[in-house]
Amino acid sequence: MQFDIDPVAISLGPVQVHWYGLMYLLGFLGGYLLGVYRARSTAGWDKEQVSDLLFYIAIGVIVGGRLGYVLFYKFSYYAAHPVEALFIWQGGMSFHGGLLGVLVALAAFGRATGRRFIQVTDFVAPLVPLGLGLGRIGNFINQELWGKATDFPLATVFPRTDPTLTPRHPSMLYEAFLEGLVLFVILWWFSSTTRRIGAVSGLFLVCYGMFRFLVEFVREPDAHLGYLLWDWVTMGQLLSLPMIGCGIWLACRKREH
Repeated sequence: MQFDIDPVAISLGPVQVHWYGLMYLLGFLGGYLLGVYRARSTAGWDKEQVSDLLFYIAIGVIVGGRLGYVLFYKFSYYAAHPVEALFIWQGGMSFHGGLLGVLVALAAFGRATGRRFIQVTDFVAPLVPLGLGLGRIGNFINQELWGKATDFPLATVFPRTDPTLTPRHPSMLYEAFLEGLVLFVILWWFSSTTRRIGAVSGLFLVCYGMFRFLVEFVREPDAHLGYLLWDWVTMGQLLSLPMIGCGIWLACRKREH
């Protein structure tokens, strides 16, 4: 099938609102509502604290995600065009960079509120998949990060960004399903009962890392990077391995401190 939606959702004169930005906005709004709901059954949390937490997270996602993309994926380009590093509405956000940014933001929030870092990450982890899934839908609308050529029944043509008009895996939708819906169901169910400190965070890292590692097999590697090892290992897979390792450590450790 062929897919082509204008990436601009709303145009008001010189002001343009992109679907990509709207996906992030919906992700933050949904995360806030889920956070408020989750706070009702989590001791020590209330609506106001969730609002403060989401502000910290928003800064971490935007700054970390963009810096991660600039540094990990297109450093040479943005070194030559530094102003364009600010054009986040054009797409180009790294999950792994965003994760690092969020972790710094959560550490700052924990310090400001007197909470342990791992307690904050355990509270946040089940809220994250919604934003991840919506972000991947934004990638799909932007026709970026598409998959390899295929004759699979779901193969999609992206005419705006792929002049070859090659049917490809809609890998963004695979990620939206796995990293969004499936990961949300797993974490929401797992965190619905009391768990050892760090277990929820560990499960998030393991599941996301595994899902991302698997989808990379059908995702086209970044043209300027290609495969980094053995003609099949991508940057996304290399960045996912530390996540999986840290997640296993958090899930298996016996001590809480």
